[in-house]
Amino acid sequence: MMMALGTFVFSLPTLVYQELQRKTSWKHAETTRLGVRAANQFLGPAADTITLPGVLVPDVAGDPFAISDLREMGDQGEPWPLVSGTGEVLGAWVITDLDETQSIFFEDGVARKTDFSLSLKQVDEPIALGAAAPASAT
Repeated sequence: MMMALGTFVFSLPTLVYQELQRKTSWKHAETTRLGVRAANQFLGPAADTITLPGVLVPDVAGDPFAISDLREMGDQGEPWPLVSGTGEVLGAWVITDLDETQSIFFEDGVARKTDFSLSLKQVDEPIALGAAAPASAT
């Protein structure tokens, strides 16, 4: 197993990504001031994003329905726990984009090769990770 997003497991029998690109950023508010540089205030972390580009070649490895499975997960709009192949829990993530490019077709129109790119965004959803929801202030 390379990684799991919810119940979807990235592996040779399903779908293999070629790269894992993770972007971490931080929020800074800016207030303009007359005659001097703008004042900045650190507001905390922004949502991390992960992009997983890859190639599906069902003749070699992968499930031709795996991309459809990910699309259905994205349609649900739910956060999913993301777990690395080493067992590290990376938090709750939502699917924001799924790009697909099919090429090299059989006579019946079925693609022999599909390039894909899956984009994920980290969210603060303790319920998705099986943790108790924070108590509300009364």
